[in-house]
Amino acid sequence: MKEYNVVVIGGGAAGMMAALQAKKQGVHVTLIEKNEKLGRKIYITGKGRCNVTNECDIETMLLNIPHNARFMHSSVRRFTPSETMTFFEQLNVPLKTERGGRVFPCSDKAYDIIDALFFALRRQGVKIIKDKAEALVVQNGSIQAVKLTNQEILCDALVIATGGVSYPTTGSNGAGHEMAQLLGHTVTTLQGGLVPLVENGEDCSKMQGLSLRNVTLTVKNKKKKVIFEEQGELLFTHFGLSGPLVLKASSQMRDFDGDIYSLTIDLKPALTEEQLEDRLLREFKNNSNRNIQNVLESLLPRLMIPVMLERAQILGDTKIHDITKKQRMKLIDLFKRFSIKISEKRPIEEAIITAGGVKTKEIDPKSMMSKLVNGLFFAGEIIDVDAYTGGFNLQIAWSTGFVAGEQAAIFAKKEK
Repeated sequence: MKEYNVVVIGGGAAGMMAALQAKKQGVHVTLIEKNEKLGRKIYITGKGRCNVTNECDIETMLLNIPHNARFMHSSVRRFTPSETMTFFEQLNVPLKTERGGRVFPCSDKAYDIIDALFFALRRQGVKIIKDKAEALVVQNGSIQAVKLTNQEILCDALVIATGGVSYPTTGSNGAGHEMAQLLGHTVTTLQGGLVPLVENGEDCSKMQGLSLRNVTLTVKNKKKKVIFEEQGELLFTHFGLSGPLVLKASSQMRDFDGDIYSLTIDLKPALTEEQLEDRLLREFKNNSNRNIQNVLESLLPRLMIPVMLERAQILGDTKIHDITKKQRMKLIDLFKRFSIKISEKRPIEEAIITAGGVKTKEIDPKSMMSKLVNGLFFAGEIIDVDAYTGGFNLQIAWSTGFVAGEQAAIFAKKEK
């Protein structure tokens, strides 16, 4: 009986899934991981709890992929979020669903997910080699082997699932991208996805530590086009902005080539400007002899009041009865359109995921196989696809890993 060899480089979420699915096709599978332990990045997902997936339908899943969602149609339909949940429950990992459809292990421990995958690999007989992949060997347009530090492994198909370049301490260093480029693939600009933003100014640092909930964030590009608008929570930091809403918005902010994005925060999205003015007038009428800075405490967090008054050009000890209509209207405008200019993203090392990667047009979305090299497949974060927070990025890893592993094994058997 012939032995068909599939090699998977990268022991993260996508790589482990690919190895398991390839093995189910009855081929010999070798998983190469340079770290001492598998799944190091899984350990830090969901703040150590592992947001496994999102309990949503396929359409919702695709709507949460802001870039190259069309590429993901086939793989997400082939291995859906509900199938991911079934997969882990069959590996004896009970799951629970929380706010926003976020799915976690009931234990709230990421290592339960990693252990389940590791023991599944071991049960199925996947060979795990702890070594570094140095280079790929290609002959006549087909993958032939992978060179490790001190050995060469022949293969009939190979899956690269080496991740992106965020969180480099987990081993994500861009090595897979370099391999892909050497074989002729295009790698789009690698930058932080789901990453905090740096203010072009100093107002955020004055409000450092302040968290705002139920505000609406609107992002415009230099052409004044709205590219993101959503209600949620954000955080002021010493460098700018962070928090769930900001991380999500950052996925739409890719081109910082001299451009400065403008962010506008609606501090009172539940009130119209007319309703807000009525509220201010009531407050002013009942507190006409008090200082403006004290009256605003019923409407704003304390850390924000000095910044608001400075922007409105009102002294904090100004009596309410001395506030002009023009000043009042300026305050209303600030409540509804508190603007912040953004100069750049924080370093990619601080990003939750990597935006950019191997160009999707060079990969067959139905099989995850390279269109340039026969027998070469890609899975996970190495591909130029990224999603919002909420378990969607791990689902991309599971779906692409599932398809890449399965199809790599099918290709290996067919070719040989």
